[in-house]
Amino acid sequence: MAIVELKVPSPGESITEVTIARWLKQTGDVVEKDAELAEVDSDKATLTINAEESGKIEILAAEGDTVKVGQVVVKIDTSFKPEASAKKEEAKPAAKKEEKKEEKAATSIVPVAKEGTYATGTPSPSAAKLMAENNVKSVQINGSGKDGRITKQDVLSALSNGLPTAAAVLSNSWQGGRNKDTQKMTSLRKVVAKRLVAVKNETAMLTTFNEVDMSGIYAIRAKYKEAFSKQYGTNIGFMSFFTKAVCEALYHFPAVNAMINGEEIVYHKYCDIGIAVSAPKGLMVPVLRNAEQMSLAEIEGGIKALAVKARDGKLTIPDMEGGTFTITNGGVFGSMMSTPIINPPQSAILGMHNVVERPMAVNGQVHIRPMMYVALSYDHRIIDGRESVGFLVKVKEMLENPSRMLFGGKLPEEVLLGL
Repeated sequence: MAIVELKVPSPGESITEVTIARWLKQTGDVVEKDAELAEVDSDKATLTINAEESGKIEILAAEGDTVKVGQVVVKIDTSFKPEASAKKEEAKPAAKKEEKKEEKAATSIVPVAKEGTYATGTPSPSAAKLMAENNVKSVQINGSGKDGRITKQDVLSALSNGLPTAAAVLSNSWQGGRNKDTQKMTSLRKVVAKRLVAVKNETAMLTTFNEVDMSGIYAIRAKYKEAFSKQYGTNIGFMSFFTKAVCEALYHFPAVNAMINGEEIVYHKYCDIGIAVSAPKGLMVPVLRNAEQMSLAEIEGGIKALAVKARDGKLTIPDMEGGTFTITNGGVFGSMMSTPIINPPQSAILGMHNVVERPMAVNGQVHIRPMMYVALSYDHRIIDGRESVGFLVKVKEMLENPSRMLFGGKLPEEVLLGL
């Protein structure tokens, strides 16, 4: 008998501990080589533990445990082969026969429509039995069967996803009681908390605001939306315009793209833009490398790929390291205005917000325009007020006149006149 020990991999430098987020397999399972066994949370990202060999596994740590990097958490007995799990497959036909018997027994309580069809929301016999056992009503489940019929799988899926009670569906509010739910902080949440407090204590953070007329961007999106989607396979959103405008503005105000390193200031000659995204495990900030060299389509594609990785918990530490400036969009959640917190060791962060139609004075007349408030939080130790305000004004100018992005922040006629 050969035993293979699986140790916790190192997520990156300076990280010595991780938390077992969840086990994907159980003790006694026979797995294939490279099968994913567990997800573990580190200070910065989620990674998986994969089987190095095929065999029967023994789990040595529980979900929620904090374990050391290099600690043995799984043992694999390689004398067992995956074929051993075939017995489970052989047992399935018997289970199907029992299920058929259950269906026959429950048929008398299921209303059947004429001509062998079922009314929408009518459960199958096995589904009806399962619903009765769990006190589930038909209105709580969307049927995926023929003519909207509720299948047994629909019920199982609804139960596994945390089906709300009938009272909760009706009230959608507090149900009374004095219960509490205490949960352990994840490693990611602990690190985020420490970093945010450190930013407030260790930087001279200020925020300056401005507003942007989004009419120009709205017009471009309306005119080229279908052609852009057909050409590149992705929609054209606000974030690509903001990223492009930020990159151009950083060229004109390099201090906003710099950071303090001891007694030195490091000025970056490139733009690695962090894009704050909301993930199931918390806020993540993956980075677009050399965004200043990207087209709008490349930015949109890059953001989409990073967002999918964040949603699936597949972001790695290299995906989130080394940003020089960050953009966060609270507008997707309905935020009208906020003061974003700097993402250290960066020196500034731009906050986007929701777009609201408001009456604006344009050339002495009142027009209804789609307006967005934008906020720049910055470290006053390295960025002066003139630079922070000038940077935000430059971003505003390019967003309101997108053609400026093609000519280094200038209008086409200014370039033509050599101004």
